[in-house]
Amino acid sequence: MSKIQAGIARSADGTQIAYEARGDGPPIVFVDGAFCSRAMGPGKQLSPVLSEHHTAVIYDRRGRGQSGDGERPYDPRREIEDLAAVVSAVGGEAHLFGHSSGAVLALEAAQAGVPVSRLAVYEPPLVVDTTRPPVPADLPARLTALAGQGRAGAVIRTFVAEAVAAPAVMGLVMSIMPGSGKLKQLAGTVAYDAALVNCFQGGHPLTEAPWGSVTAPTLVIAGAKSPAWMRNAAVATTAALPHAELRVLPGQRHMVKPKSTAPEPARFFAAPVLRSGASRPSA
Repeated sequence: MSKIQAGIARSADGTQIAYEARGDGPPIVFVDGAFCSRAMGPGKQLSPVLSEHHTAVIYDRRGRGQSGDGERPYDPRREIEDLAAVVSAVGGEAHLFGHSSGAVLALEAAQAGVPVSRLAVYEPPLVVDTTRPPVPADLPARLTALAGQGRAGAVIRTFVAEAVAAPAVMGLVMSIMPGSGKLKQLAGTVAYDAALVNCFQGGHPLTEAPWGSVTAPTLVIAGAKSPAWMRNAAVATTAALPHAELRVLPGQRHMVKPKSTAPEPARFFAAPVLRSGASRPSA
């Protein structure tokens, strides 16, 4: 097993962002979504698998784990700067693997000019049609208020019901099940994820190309058993990127399973980077 090396990156506003790296080779930075940190999430699951040929990097997003939180109110641009600081600390350019709201953060970072070699995104949670209700525009503000009142359980239940569009009982179970304390510790950051993605969750097609300046070859991944709205979001994301390919994983859902998920990003990140003329293979 490769040795894990811990480090601290300093973001543009001075906030310290904790990360750890394992393996050797071109770096892959994993960008996780809501209720995730270095201690739990897709990055923690996938990094040991992909560290065989790469330096696999996981980090605590702002306000999570050992990372600082900076000044309020929250601004998504700070998280782009955080990711840029991590990329700089591990070599100055990296592949990115983003999951869920972390996928949107990875896309926004690439659009903002963070040096990205290749980009893989797993089910960015866009709402681009009527296959589910749109996410209310005031959700980030309400989650912020609930977290400020110390109502971590209510944050979980509200996010699951309104952002995930899951049955209310699921949010209730998540808020009281054994281990829910770890989720509640991250409740103060859930509004950050909502703020990152809310502008893409109104139930409207992506009429403009929000990531039209992303030059990195991009792999968009969806699970064949995920809800229709998530699969449709993956199709829309692929269409919104200049050099993207879509892969739908048989039998998979939104939660990453290393054995089933890792082969696609491993294949994709092993390919040479084409700076121009990249094609868009069919799914």
